[in-house]
Parts: sequence; C-alpha cells; structure tokens
Amino acid sequence: MTAYTIGIDIGTTGTKVALLHNERGIVSIASRNTTLHSDRPGFAEADTDQWLTNVIECIGEVVATSAVDATDIGAVSAAGMVPAVIFLDSDRRPLRRAILQNDARAVTEIVELNDTLSGTDLVTMTGSAMTQQSVAPTILWIQRNEPDVWAKTAHIMGSYDWILVALGADLHVEWNWALESGLYTLDQKPFANVLDTVSLDPAKLPSVRTSSERVGEVSASMAERTSLAPGTALVVGGADHVISAFSAGVEREGDALVKLGGAGDILAASDTPLVDERLYLDAHPIPGRWLPNGCMATSGSLIRWYQSLIGGEDLATLDTEATTRPAADVLCLPYFLGEKSPLNDPNLRGTFAGLHLGHTRADLYRSVLESIAFGFRHHVEVFAERGITLSRVMVTNGGSKSTLWKQIHSEVLGMELHPVIDHPGASLGAAVIAAIGIGSLSGWEDSKRFLALDKPIIPDPTNVSTYNDAYAEWRELGAAVTPISHSIARRTA
Repeated sequence: MTAYTIGIDIGTTGTKVALLHNERGIVSIASRNTTLHSDRPGFAEADTDQWLTNVIECIGEVVATSAVDATDIGAVSAAGMVPAVIFLDSDRRPLRRAILQNDARAVTEIVELNDTLSGTDLVTMTGSAMTQQSVAPTILWIQRNEPDVWAKTAHIMGSYDWILVALGADLHVEWNWALESGLYTLDQKPFANVLDTVSLDPAKLPSVRTSSERVGEVSASMAERTSLAPGTALVVGGADHVISAFSAGVEREGDALVKLGGAGDILAASDTPLVDERLYLDAHPIPGRWLPNGCMATSGSLIRWYQSLIGGEDLATLDTEATTRPAADVLCLPYFLGEKSPLNDPNLRGTFAGLHLGHTRADLYRSVLESIAFGFRHHVEVFAERGITLSRVMVTNGGSKSTLWKQIHSEVLGMELHPVIDHPGASLGAAVIAAIGIGSLSGWEDSKRFLALDKPIIPDPTNVSTYNDAYAEWRELGAAVTPISHSIARRTA
C-alpha cells in the first residue's frame, strides 16, 4: 500500500500543498501566493488559472524536494474556501474569476431574496440564513450584470472541488460547500424554493459527495504537468475551516478552534446539527458529527490594513509596543468589510471609539487585536445560548504566532487556549483525508498522531475582569453605531 498522500489548501491569500507520510507525518510543504482581485468596493475575486498553476507548481516542488517516487503517492485531496463560486461552461472551463466567500457585491440581491422567501424557513431547511455567504444572491447578481457569463454557465461549484475536477475528478460538490451555499437542503438535495427564485436549473448543480469519497483519478495530462503518476486517486476533501478544525483536534462536543487568519473563524464540535440564523452549519468529516461555526469578515486582514495605514511597521514591533498599553483603553468595531456572523450585516462599518490625544498607534493596534477577540466572544455567547459550552479551545493560523494576541483572546474569552504546534492547516487535514480515503490510514482516530499542542495560554484574572466590562461596552457601541453605519452605507453606495 502507498505510504504518501498529498493535501491541497486553496486559501484566500495563498495556495499550500503538503506531502504526508502515514507514519512520519508531513515530509514536505510548498506554497504560492494568490492575488486577491477587488476591482470595485466589496468585490473579492481570485483567478482560477492562478490556483491551478500554483497547485501544479507546488505538487512538483514537494515531489522533487522529498525525492519520493510518484508511484508511492496514493491519493490527492483538497480543501479550500467556502462557498467560493465558480461558473463553468459545458467543457468545465471557468467562465470568469472565482467569486470568493467574503465578496459583498450582492447586497441588493440579498435583501430582495430575503423578501421573496420571507415565508420560507431557510435556517431549518438549509442550516443557514440568506446572507453574504449564500450563493443564490451571487447567481442573481451574475444574471443581471454578466448575462453573457450566465448564458454559458453549465455548472456551478466551489474552489477545492474544481481543483480536483481540473486534475481529473468527476463533477461534484463537497457536502460543506453544499451546506453553506444555501442551495441544498440538509438532506443533500437541491432546494427548489431557492433555485426557483433565481431561475436555477438543478442540472447546473453537481451531485453532493462527502469527505474521503473517491471521485476519480489524476488524468494523463495532469500527471505529466504535476509529476504525479497517472491514475493517482482523487479524494473529496472539504471546507478549509472544517478540515483545519478536524486536524487541530476538534472532535468531541465542547472542543473548539479559533482560527486567526485573514478572516476570523470559530468552530465548535456538536453531536447534533445546530441551526441558528446567526451561525453557519457544517458537517464534521467524522460521520454523524457537526460543526456549527462563525466566520467574521475581518481578522488578519484588518491587522494588515492597519499596518499599511501606519507605514508598514513590523508586527513584532507593534506587538511589543501594544503590550505596554492598558487593556481596552480604546474600543474598535472590526466591521471594515461589513460583518458576517453573528450579525450578518454587510452595511456595517468600522469604528474606533474612546480616543484622546494621549493615545498612540499602539493603543489603536491593541484595540484592533481586542476587537477580533470580542467578535469571537460574541460567537461563544451564541454557542452557550444554544447549549454548547466550550471546554477545550485550540488556536491556529498566522495570528497565533503573536503571543500578545493569544493572551488577549484567552482573557477576553476567559479560558485557557491551546496553540497547535506547527499546524499547516487544511493542507494537513486534506492529506489525512486522502489517506483515509484509500485505506492508508485505518480511520479518523489515526489523525491524532499528527497533532501536537503547545503549553496553554493562561488568562490574567485582572484583565479578564477589565475585558468583561469592556465587552459589554463594545456590544452597546455596536448597537449605537449600527444606524449611522447604515446611513453612511446608503450615502456612499
């Protein structure tokens, strides 16, 4: 039996590929940057050709640097953003750039569809409300603004499934793309109520497949371009945040993961499907388990914006400066791209409050870090309200390298955080799922051998008390500013 598998992660800012040995773990990783295209305010797109080129180059690199024989690589799986949307023609070629999950162009369409479907319980039927995350408003926007694209559209699918199709897989969409798209019901069938509203022929929607299912093999042409062997199995992966949570040890109810990436994700394991209009619902890769979750529109992207605003100062320097500043002296509302969960309001705007002339760039920087933590606490309150109490919280992604930011999160949440050591994210999870799909790993429990946790981050009780008061003020500030944000959004549209 082959000992190696490959996991691909199609991310917002980059593509990562990991080569996994079923005993030794990750043996090689390669990555490439991805260009985010935002031609108009609210637009977020990516070039599918760049994705595929990145994947081909990264696979070639991990094979070459590891000196592994291609015939020893048994399978490839992929993870990626959801629900990124790709419109394909009848030859399965993308008709335009992919529209990403944080795209906010379809504001009018969201309102219109919610009005039209006001008598339909979308949350109960699909697991999610009609929001910026939903695909139907994007489809309606394309019909109205790019009719030539729509006229040629034969298939609609997401980022990571399309990568497998490009490598040789059958047409399919993974279960979590289907869930978050809002186009399918919880029993994996196209939802006629929504499809009829946007005149979408269900034949344009591929069949739903679940993680670890085999959906084809690497084609001869792609084998030549990637250095893989023809016939290498292609295995369904999943949504990047879901696969990251799985590979970070989120398994039993009460386990959770805070992802400090470009956007902010928090996922909690549940034994039952939790449907709530404030949250998203995903299926855990382990059958019968669920991952209710939230995704904030900004996290690391807000930090990078602030960093560029003050001249590109090194983040380590900003961390050092902010460590000396008092907790919550300035409050920030992080809604610089609107907000996804739990507010689902694309017309919100960012705010700094409480400033005086004695404040420095360090105070504003610290407030940005705190604002994301407050957003996660908002989600934790929703989980608790619905009966999920968090008992173990892991933290991953680029932001987890910041000792200050991790400390702030532990104190805002009032609990220990467990950093995941050297976590390559969804690329590892995808490689593990590929191994499970071909039997190279015997089952889901085997994934634990690749997980290592660092010493926990312990909250300072004094700061916990300060943040408890500041969080209450933060929520009040958000409620007070919302009408003004909406007015500004209307005026500047």
